[in-house]
Amino acid sequence: MNRIKIDPITRLEGHGRIEIFLDERGDVANAYFQVPELRGFEQFCVGRLAEDMPALTSRICGVCPEAHLLAASKALDDLFLVTPPPTGRKLRELLYSAFFVTDHTTHFYALGGPDFIVGPDAPPADRNLFGVIRAVGLDTGKQVIACRARNAEVIKILGGRAVHPTGGLPGGWSKAITADERAKIEEIARANIDFALLSLQLFDQLVLRSPELAALVVSDVYCHETYSMGTVDADNQVNFYDGAIRVVDPDGADHLRYQPREYTTHLAERVEPWSYLKFPYLRGVGWKGFVDGADSGVYVASPLSRLNVADGMATPRANEHFQRFYAFFGRTTANGRNRPVHHRLATHWARLIELLYAAERMLELATDPEITSPHVRTIPTGEINPEGGIGSVEAPRGTLTHHFEADERGVLRRVNLVVGTTNNHAAMAMSIKRAAQHLITGGNVADGLLNRIEMAFRLYDPCLSCATHSLPGQMPMIVTLRDLAGDVVDELRRDG
Repeated sequence: MNRIKIDPITRLEGHGRIEIFLDERGDVANAYFQVPELRGFEQFCVGRLAEDMPALTSRICGVCPEAHLLAASKALDDLFLVTPPPTGRKLRELLYSAFFVTDHTTHFYALGGPDFIVGPDAPPADRNLFGVIRAVGLDTGKQVIACRARNAEVIKILGGRAVHPTGGLPGGWSKAITADERAKIEEIARANIDFALLSLQLFDQLVLRSPELAALVVSDVYCHETYSMGTVDADNQVNFYDGAIRVVDPDGADHLRYQPREYTTHLAERVEPWSYLKFPYLRGVGWKGFVDGADSGVYVASPLSRLNVADGMATPRANEHFQRFYAFFGRTTANGRNRPVHHRLATHWARLIELLYAAERMLELATDPEITSPHVRTIPTGEINPEGGIGSVEAPRGTLTHHFEADERGVLRRVNLVVGTTNNHAAMAMSIKRAAQHLITGGNVADGLLNRIEMAFRLYDPCLSCATHSLPGQMPMIVTLRDLAGDVVDELRRDG
């Protein structure tokens, strides 16, 4: 049996590889998405003071420190039995909206976008941000850089640092903002809206109006049906910071709705020997293997799934694009909701709609009369929740849950992190295998074809650094010795 290895896979955060096994006809017999790194944050946080967690977990990686900062802060609210004042909560969400703008901008233009803007079969040296700038023009490239820079400034104003910000405390936020700072953030939010609309216009021109790329988006190569997960507000609209977690089945019917504290009742995790990432699934449906459909407990938590579980967006222009999105795919409305879209490359489009929502929400918060109030924190009394503290936000990559248990002194004795990429792990493995089986026939392995297989994981915007955990908290090592023919002659193991 022949083997194709894509190692390392590209344009993601962290390290991973894809191994594809061909049968005697040159067709794909199986494909594996492997994550060979282990970080183990859950283990080395034990024994630390609980109030260290916002700063500690935000160091997991430099891509989404704000997501961990706020999930940890919300978990501490629950652990220390304290409710932030309205302004403290709004300052958190204001920072988070600026972060979402920067993160979605980075993925579309530098990580996922090159596959569309430059082309999936373009030379590898051109499939990057510089290739994108050449394709869209220098002026647009300058706007991408300016968007990142101005929102980093907002994050620094609110969180003290542009990278790995601080500010999150049990009970609220560390500092208020001045009237001048508020005015500056409002100006930046308005520029973000213009940039988001420009990005959606580019997607329309370069992808939706291209017969080849539009056909790729709606093709069966990247389509399979699973459950969808995302956080919604009381009106069932997308919310990144707070709300209930809603899950719908592949046809869009409500499957369950739960509060973050109830996550262990509804989610379970499976471990496979060939990856350090766990495979979460819906406990009520059960693990049926790497298969899709309503009988499989595999679910997705991504920008696409967040749109699939929602009845709409909470801001006007984003909601207009939300409706256009489902109209494009011909999704009929059932019981007041659009049927889910399962074409996974549409996640890139969904991400841009979320970019617009984040910009609009940022403007709403920046112009809120309460945003400059000095009352930004409720001081905890010192009481510890014996059931532990759980906090959840929607990270750009999916639902992020922090769960802390501490003793009476506030020293952590158990930590569990269920991150966006982990939620999507089973679906990513399935997407890669499906793409490989559709694209490789008769041993055809051209470079552009392999990139199209990588597109199957890249659409999820995976961040493997914060996703890698081992169930026993150990790092197994398996050394396989092969002869020149590739046959195994010995294997050394340290996995006890």
